[in-house]
Amino acid sequence: MPPATLSPAARTYRVQGSVIRSLLKVTQQPGVISLGGGMPSPASFPIDAMRAAYDAELAENGPAAVQYSTTEGELCLREWIAERETAKGVPTDPDDVLITAGSQQALDLLAKAFVEPGAPVLVQSPTYLGALQAFSAFEPDYRVVGIDGEGFRRETIEAGLTDGARFMYIMCNFQNPTGGTLTEACLRAVAERARLDDFWLVEDDPYGDLWYRTPPPPSLRTWAPERTIRMSSFSKILAPGLRLGYVVAPPEAIELLARLKQATDLQTSTLTQRAAARVLRSGILTEHLPRIREIYAVQCAAMLEALEACMPSGVSWSRPEGGMFVWVTLPEPLDSLVLLKAAVERGVIFAPGNGFYAVEPALNTLRLSFSTVPPEKIRTAVGILGKLIREAI
Repeated sequence: MPPATLSPAARTYRVQGSVIRSLLKVTQQPGVISLGGGMPSPASFPIDAMRAAYDAELAENGPAAVQYSTTEGELCLREWIAERETAKGVPTDPDDVLITAGSQQALDLLAKAFVEPGAPVLVQSPTYLGALQAFSAFEPDYRVVGIDGEGFRRETIEAGLTDGARFMYIMCNFQNPTGGTLTEACLRAVAERARLDDFWLVEDDPYGDLWYRTPPPPSLRTWAPERTIRMSSFSKILAPGLRLGYVVAPPEAIELLARLKQATDLQTSTLTQRAAARVLRSGILTEHLPRIREIYAVQCAAMLEALEACMPSGVSWSRPEGGMFVWVTLPEPLDSLVLLKAAVERGVIFAPGNGFYAVEPALNTLRLSFSTVPPEKIRTAVGILGKLIREAI
């Protein structure tokens, strides 16, 4: 019999596959050095602590640990998050917290909750491609927000860019893909504009704990708690395979997102939440986070040194103070997709920049990730890229 005709909904064609996820297949080949993925270092995973936590939870609370639970999430984990947010300066109740299956699910729920065809959504440029994937299915009118060190650029305000916006999606700390961090003055200006023009702020902060020398400014919730939906993840400070993320927001937003999550997957894994709460309650982050920061600080320094030594004139790059990424701009008219093909043949992978733009992609940009690559391999890979760029100029 002939196969059934596949007739997907029109929205599925607006969701583009991630070139970075596709590149993961190539990284399995022997000898390939991948600067493309945004994965945390395996050396940062607290395997022994997680094993002990799972064993203890099953031994002490086995039936409850593997039973259905609430959509909002296990109270023990929500209490830990609320206490941590409160300690950072914004009083937070466990009822202000929703546990999600990674922060990517939070993006999906936000898109379902707020984005309609033609609805204005404010984004940075470039921005996280996973957010663009989540939002694009619902046909937003993307409006690129110009932000400098002090806040919105005056020309974008005068053009009425924020009129009617449903929300602004913003990564304040060690942004993916650029590695940049917004100043406190900028965050204050963003909060003021959100109040004036009545739109929500969606603050995505998976990298805020990965600072090298100086912590980043406080959350947007500090200045606009009544309209900030803050998301983060345990993927970068524990392990991504746990698939644990969370949203902190006013109760009315949490209630809405919880209803949508209930229709999506009922709840996030009970056992995983309880085990994670045990690990976090043990105080592990006091020693664990400095170790992660040191790993990334050393590898970032190696990448910046290699770029300085190997890149030809006309190439520029960001100098992050935390996180996992360096953003590179090539001389025009070089195309990073063309460069990628040549790099793969030489055993090096990076993320081309075009996928990180909601509109008008800059084809001469690319993202380099140093988080999973030791310094000697970083130097080798950057050397290969530098040679290829010199040949292409």
